[in-house]
Amino acid sequence: MSPVDVPGSVSLEAHELYRFYHAEDDETFALRGVSLSAGPGETVAVVGPSGSGKSTLLACLAGLDEPDGGHVVVGGNRITRRPEAVRAALRARWIGMLSQSGNLLEHLTVAQNVRAAQALVRRAGRPLPEDLLAQVGLAERASARPTTLSGGEIARAGLAVALANDPLLLLADEPTGEVDEANEALILELLKARAEAGAAVVVVTHSERVAAAADRIVRLVDGKIAT
Repeated sequence: MSPVDVPGSVSLEAHELYRFYHAEDDETFALRGVSLSAGPGETVAVVGPSGSGKSTLLACLAGLDEPDGGHVVVGGNRITRRPEAVRAALRARWIGMLSQSGNLLEHLTVAQNVRAAQALVRRAGRPLPEDLLAQVGLAERASARPTTLSGGEIARAGLAVALANDPLLLLADEPTGEVDEANEALILELLKARAEAGAAVVVVTHSERVAAAADRIVRLVDGKIAT
């Protein structure tokens, strides 16, 4: 199996993840032996206070950050401690990532942002950009640039980009953190639809509504899973 050959259904497994940071003589642990799994069609909500390691965990799961200990497996393929080119190829082809910010290129329109994500991967059967934007309620904003969008529109446009390549693993960091109740409901429905289509979904959230809709809740406290 080549580095980017992934089975038809992707699952996520994280084994004993550790991540620490140095500041002069101090050492701060962001993750302390965190293990996590998410199967096809399952939504897992990661909750906990600010500074508990939630965003660090998501970055390690996506292969955007390397843990200092432990490893991450996506669809049977180890993504941890692989060459960046391999990790980038895995992310582009199989992982949809919705961060708290930086999901959109400001010099491109909303539709062009979706097309740019799709240009990274050759894959049949992906939704058309126009169809994706219609799903997230942005059909009439396809030609708009990110600087002209409201907070809710930015969140939905970022989700459209995350879904551009029909990912089988969706990672979302506070997807409803800056939106109103109506946009939260729409984003929640889109995440649910992604899981119903067979994706594994992991959502970092402070929203009780989002957490309540998940199949399973994982609570982080001081970089560890609270039991």
